[in-house]
Amino acid sequence: MRSGSSTDTIVAVATAPGRGGVGIVRISGPDTRRIGKGLLSTALPEPRVATLSRFHDGAGAVLDEGLALFFVAPHSYTGEDVLELQGHGGPVVLEALVESAVALGARRATPGEFTQRAFLNDKLDLAQAEAVADLIDAGSLAAARAAMRSLQGAFSTQVHELTEAIIELRMWVEAAIDFPEEEIDFLADRALSTRLSALRERFVSIMQAARQGRVLRDGMTVVIAGRPNAGKSSLLNALAGHEAAIVTPIAGTTRDVLRELISIDGMPLHIVDTAGLREAGDVVEAEGIRRARLAMQQADRVLFVVDATTDPRAESFSEEKARLPAGVPVTLLFNKIDATTTDGEIHRVESGADAALPISAKTGAGLAALREHLKRCMGYDAGQVGTVSARARHLEALQRAERHAEEAVRQLKDSRAGELVAEELRAAQAALGEITGEFHADDLLGRIFGSFCIGK
Repeated sequence: MRSGSSTDTIVAVATAPGRGGVGIVRISGPDTRRIGKGLLSTALPEPRVATLSRFHDGAGAVLDEGLALFFVAPHSYTGEDVLELQGHGGPVVLEALVESAVALGARRATPGEFTQRAFLNDKLDLAQAEAVADLIDAGSLAAARAAMRSLQGAFSTQVHELTEAIIELRMWVEAAIDFPEEEIDFLADRALSTRLSALRERFVSIMQAARQGRVLRDGMTVVIAGRPNAGKSSLLNALAGHEAAIVTPIAGTTRDVLRELISIDGMPLHIVDTAGLREAGDVVEAEGIRRARLAMQQADRVLFVVDATTDPRAESFSEEKARLPAGVPVTLLFNKIDATTTDGEIHRVESGADAALPISAKTGAGLAALREHLKRCMGYDAGQVGTVSARARHLEALQRAERHAEEAVRQLKDSRAGELVAEELRAAQAALGEITGEFHADDLLGRIFGSFCIGK
């Protein structure tokens, strides 16, 4: 549980810490009018009218001069009376204003408390509230646009449409349960099967959008894999821009998992270098290979590196492909093209990989194309045409809802057990409700809003 009461009047600095040309102090709650009159030593300005005012402390001394903006409930960010004092951005002045508000009866806001009140007062649903933090933390224009779409309700609308489709199915199934004496077998009706099939398609669409949104927000994890001495560590160093990994001619130099975080046009990319995949020569190398395979299972994409000078047809990849984790896309990289006389067609080998590119970790040839490829994989292009911001918890809730929907289909097909179908659909609806906050626990709200900055 978060400290304080939702009936308190709260105050905080709403601008970033440090010095700036403008600093904003925000006050929200039932006592905003009284506290505001004390700080302004005059009547509050007209609602939604920026008014030049002097800001005072509790003793009446002038602390600053700037613009005062008053928003009357429920037409404000939090849904409560809100006063914003926009003065000079010196930390001493801003803290003095906060202390004066506290002396008049306000309480210092906890992280995210203004947005939490907006959620509790139905100004935002939970997915929109999380999009506020995502917009603030966005590391690229694509991520910011995705967060703005979610803040405007695009993701919530998709979730609500999916929920409505489930509710309609529940009504259909429960009609069959409530009226068993009717001659029409609702559960055998072809229209029900058609609706269930359409529901599965909706899940596919929204899951794709959510996965792209999660990547834009959290970044993508790529694992560099391949045989020893293919140039995996050299590639890590080239992408990172510094000597992150030890590189030697000795096969099997890398024994553990090395991680680096880089940025491509503002989008985070988590790169993982791993031990070479081969029959282990000792227990240490065996453990390194085990960790490499575990890292690949948890990755968003595998960069499989082959030595173009000794393996131009990627036979090492063909031999290893069956042991790579299912469902994780693979980009095949033909390294060391600077040292081969191949005519440049090696990347067109029918390897079965998701993509193939020629590169040289030594000279940098092909790395620009690789970065562009990774940008596309992270949704750089998709972010311009409708991607929404999503989080890991959204994906988890969607996956649970999809599993319940799939189980409903199975129950309908195998046993036509209406009660079981209805229960699975109810559970799917509840899982979707967690995304927008229709169903939530207080500890979940604490975790979500506790990650916000103070003043938001």
